Amino acid sequence: MTATQHTVLDSPYGPLTLVATDGVLSGLYMVGQRHRPAEETFGDPDPEPFPEVIEQLHAYFEGELKDFTVPLHLHGTPFQRAVWAQLQQIPYGETRTYGQLAEQLGNTGASRAVGLANGKNPVGIIVPCHRVVGSTGSLTGYGGGLDRKQRLLDFESGAPAEAALF
Repeated sequence: MTATQHTVLDSPYGPLTLVATDGVLSGLYMVGQRHRPAEETFGDPDPEPFPEVIEQLHAYFEGELKDFTVPLHLHGTPFQRAVWAQLQQIPYGETRTYGQLAEQLGNTGASRAVGLANGKNPVGIIVPCHRVVGSTGSLTGYGGGLDRKQRLLDFESGAPAEAALF
């Protein structure tokens, strides 16, 4: 039987709902996020599975952490999981285009499919889908909203950080 728990963490980008499946992070959702599952699927409120995730997110928001190392339990198709693995290879403060990710996956014609998989990323910020931009460098699509995407990219590029909420 699969056990699911969740907790909510305040962040500079609004409340983040952390979801664990069998004690491993399987979701990080923002308020108003597209493709956010129904709340009743998040399981019981329980902060116990999340101390390492919370510690790493705090360090990230303080500008002290650039690479997350928390274990992840990602639910998706093999293609989605391949895209999400590529997202984790994009260095902090850098961006890639959907076309570049498609090329890295060995299918230059899969930009749109990469975009769809990117949009279904269940663990935003930690799996940095915000680092993917359009072919011209323009901001396109972000489940958490383009304003949050711009703020995350500005933060990672060294723009003055906003005061943390935690």
